[in-house]
Amino acid sequence: MVLCPICNRGVKASEINSHLDSGCKTFLIDETAKESASPSPNESHNNGQSQPPSSTQKKRSASDFFQTPAAKRQITSTAHATRTSTPSQVNGNGGIKAGIKAGIKRSYEEGPGYTTSPTGVTPGANGEETYKNGTAAASEPATVANNGSIGPLAKRTKTSRAAPLAERMRPLSLDDVFGQDLVGPNGVLRSLIESDRVPSMILWGGSGTGKTTIARCIARRVGSRFIELNATSSGVAECKKFFAEAANELALTGRKTIIFCDEIHRFSKAQQDVFLKPVEAGTITLIGATTENPSFRVQAALLSRCRTFTLQSLTQEDIQRILVRALQQEIEDEGLELSPLIDEEFLRYLSAFADGDARTALNLLELALSLTNRRPPEADGGGGGGEPLTKESIKAALTKTLVYDRAGDQHYDTISAFHKSVRGSDPDAALYYLARMLQSGEDPLFIARRMVVIASEDVGLADNSLLPLATATYTATQQIGMPEARIPLAHCAVALCLAPKSTRAYRGLNNALSALQEPGVAALPVPVHLRNAPTRLMREMGYGKEYKYPPNYRDGRVKQDYLPEALVGRRFLEERDLGTEVDPDVEMGEGN
Repeated sequence: MVLCPICNRGVKASEINSHLDSGCKTFLIDETAKESASPSPNESHNNGQSQPPSSTQKKRSASDFFQTPAAKRQITSTAHATRTSTPSQVNGNGGIKAGIKAGIKRSYEEGPGYTTSPTGVTPGANGEETYKNGTAAASEPATVANNGSIGPLAKRTKTSRAAPLAERMRPLSLDDVFGQDLVGPNGVLRSLIESDRVPSMILWGGSGTGKTTIARCIARRVGSRFIELNATSSGVAECKKFFAEAANELALTGRKTIIFCDEIHRFSKAQQDVFLKPVEAGTITLIGATTENPSFRVQAALLSRCRTFTLQSLTQEDIQRILVRALQQEIEDEGLELSPLIDEEFLRYLSAFADGDARTALNLLELALSLTNRRPPEADGGGGGGEPLTKESIKAALTKTLVYDRAGDQHYDTISAFHKSVRGSDPDAALYYLARMLQSGEDPLFIARRMVVIASEDVGLADNSLLPLATATYTATQQIGMPEARIPLAHCAVALCLAPKSTRAYRGLNNALSALQEPGVAALPVPVHLRNAPTRLMREMGYGKEYKYPPNYRDGRVKQDYLPEALVGRRFLEERDLGTEVDPDVEMGEGN
């Protein structure tokens, strides 16, 4: 027995094709059992004697038994042709236009459950497209023909019009994806897709860079069954169910399944292990999307089975092109009357503020369109009221917060830029990154702790007063809190920038740590004269006997060795405060 991939009910393996051709209505195991158990009208008994068969009950041959009756075969073929034809091939009466044969048999490549969309999208009860896991495909306004090409735009449903602008404007093909060279004409991922050799992959990129869009375009291009799930709302049991369905689909029809897992880093390392076997066996093609560094958040065993592709943040020009395309689409589809406030300069401002996130830019544009297209107070007969809407007021209303992730890569990238700016004695850059972190809600104690480290690591012996200043800054920040704590933080940051720098002590410690990696160095015995002798036995063994106490000697000068015998004469602390390399850019600047 096998499970039908359409109705998910039991059918004999030898009768699966006939069951599919019947529209999943016959050849079920439970119905077959019932029919065999109950006598048919032709088998009614009369006083214990069965009546002779009529002329219509002649014995059928084995080949006739497995054939669908002519009438039913014609109905089934017509229904199948209706399912597999494009909307342009269906006339107003629900029939097929001339030129399409009613008895066309489904090809092996189509398989059971074949739809007109190669992405695995099937029409729902309300006329909308629905993915295999039941999520609405509101961003699919185009019809897909049997050859995989995108047909003319269909009329939007009410649900699709209610979707956010960012969802409605998702590209339907890789040619419409901006800013990602991976899927460009000469991109590595594009060549794999066009050769139908799509590997399991992890798409790593910031929000709004096109991870979900690229995954859907891949599924549409290669014609595989497409399942979309989110790690925040899906569990291991649901994933295993999808794996079983994919295995049945592959065994029965040879059709591959692509599973797109958004926010895959939300799965724990143990939960991610569920993907290992089906990915390695080729049962599914996994496309995982993550905004976090996969080296830290994705299981190493799963990473070794997938290709990692890094998506770049979109440039300001790319986002501006996306906004212009969205405006043109809204004007064509909705008859939008564009306000003079939404001009090229305003789009350029939104593109710069979005910081490489196309979704943020489109959401802000949608809010701006809502503000500029509302009815003025005078239209309601109220005689006005309130200040007139200006471009500056719209900008102020839309862009009050900075784009910053306190728990992600931006948290570490910004503090790293701050540290390097102080090390490079650039107070302007240090103040910029300090203000950016404080404005975005960064923990001020986190910044103060880093400056305590800078005081010893970078300033060090060049100015020993900076370490007490940094520790005092940490205490002040802890005591007074924000917003006043920003003042001592700025004070300490500028002082660290302007102070002379010396990494002498820091480098000396690193030299000593490097020596400990040498064979046997970490286990060298401490010289006997330096050992402590708290007991009589230790004193009798000579511990500390030949030690010279420097304060007892003139100027504290004595001649004795402190390093183990094997390291005598080894120097860890260098004489110079900084390095000896010369930056060629500095020499060129001085020469001019």
